[in-house]
Amino acid sequence: MISNTVSDRETVLAAYDEYDAVCAKLAALNYQGLSLPELLDLQSRRERQARCAPTVDHAVLAEIQTRVTPAEIGAKSWADMLAIRLRISNKEAKRRIAEAGELGPRTTVTGEWLAPVLPATAAARAAGEINGEHVAIIHKFFAKPPVRLDAETHAQIDADLARIASGNSPEILKQCAGRIAFLLNQDGDEPVDDEPQCNGEIFIGPQKADGTSEIRGRLTPEARATLVPILSRYGAPGMCNPADEHPCTTGTPSAEAIASDSRTPAERNHDALVAMGRSVLASGELGEQNGLPVSIVVSTTLRELESRTGTGLTTSGTYLPIGDVIRLGAHAHHYLVVYENHRQVPLYLGRAKRVATPGQRIVLHNRDRGCTRPGCTCTSDRSQVHHAKADFSAGGRTDITDLALACPKSNRLVHAKGWRTRIRDDGRVEWIPPPLLDTGQDRTNHYWHPEDLFRPADKDREDDP
Repeated sequence: MISNTVSDRETVLAAYDEYDAVCAKLAALNYQGLSLPELLDLQSRRERQARCAPTVDHAVLAEIQTRVTPAEIGAKSWADMLAIRLRISNKEAKRRIAEAGELGPRTTVTGEWLAPVLPATAAARAAGEINGEHVAIIHKFFAKPPVRLDAETHAQIDADLARIASGNSPEILKQCAGRIAFLLNQDGDEPVDDEPQCNGEIFIGPQKADGTSEIRGRLTPEARATLVPILSRYGAPGMCNPADEHPCTTGTPSAEAIASDSRTPAERNHDALVAMGRSVLASGELGEQNGLPVSIVVSTTLRELESRTGTGLTTSGTYLPIGDVIRLGAHAHHYLVVYENHRQVPLYLGRAKRVATPGQRIVLHNRDRGCTRPGCTCTSDRSQVHHAKADFSAGGRTDITDLALACPKSNRLVHAKGWRTRIRDDGRVEWIPPPLLDTGQDRTNHYWHPEDLFRPADKDREDDP
């Protein structure tokens, strides 16, 4: 573990040079001459080394945080800095920041070093006795303890959980943490009459390979009382059946429609929700969100429409099979955008005003599909229109060839945080980071265009102006 004292610059850099050389040497080793017990022993040693490694990261990050703020180097937060420089997900970056905050060294306002928030867990991590799963369970316990913990109890539980984790699996540690939580608060929280006991929640999971998504959650009494009678109506046998040529959505379904309905009650509830959603969208009362009408806006290609294969992408980031796109388009208002030679450069849709029109936003959705900053997963309906060539205040034009989609947080990074944007000849938007965040990473967001990575990169496109 690196000492908290100020290290000699040459000593630190030389040590890391040696470490890089050793890693390269290890990667080139051949293990065929070792016995099985020796191989298993090496595997255990590798695990211990991997468990120890984050301790060094904690010390490095703690020192970085004493030098500068994230905004001063062009990042929104420390997690954003890690995600950009290390090319890791925001979720993983936040996890590392949280772990460093609890297990890493700290400093006072005057610069004095303090022990970690969880010293026993930090020591076990440094010794390679516990892994990331153990740390996550301990973090979860202290993030929301069952009762307020005084300093002595806090330290005792930290020591107990670290000791248990050092000799047991994460599953056993989780059971022990749950048992400690129960013992601390056996009677549970006191009921509060003027506050609801729980809030309603609805979670829609990511799309699977077949396009479906899992949904889970819980309803408040009011939500249940509202939803159940609607489902009993629209989810009745014979109602809103997509298998019927003309599904019954009003009145009473015919006896034939009821008799031929082979759906389960759960399937009828699903179709009832779809019918309810269509009714709300068709009402026209939802208006606009971020400049786009609250509706199902789908981007696809003429080739996919003609071949009736592939998918279309909605502004909310949902992939629709082309058959569903054609079926939905049969009773929708169409908006056609024509591109020159499939290069994704609009022939014409420019308008000389600061705020982009809904028509321009539809074209941007078809080209960008979502926020254009590398690594951002914000969909089109959660993005703003950004003047990518030049800011409007600096003479930028609100022409379709000068605009790009950017989520609000990314939009604020330009100019204020030192980021720059430009639009390539093929319509792709490049984000050029400030110097301290520039590691030579890709400038474009391939999250929405993974097909770009299936062909060799054009060197001329990657060079900065």
